[in-house]
Amino acid sequence: MPEDIEPYVGLMLAGFAVGAAGHVFRLRWLVAVGILMIFLATLLFPIAINLFNEDPEPPGPNVPRPY
Repeated sequence: MPEDIEPYVGLMLAGFAVGAAGHVFRLRWLVAVGILMIFLATLLFPIAINLFNEDPEPPGPNVPRPY
């Protein structure tokens, strides 16, 4: 899974374009696909990456020591 932001921004912008095209052509299903693409890019994909990432990120410098 990609860890940089470009795929998510690309999917979100494509969702806006698909939704706008759906409004222009008056196709409700195309508007729904655009909304679904935006939803996936902004919520579900980042959550999936955090849940299924096998390598946890190292703690930052301000994390207290457990002992």
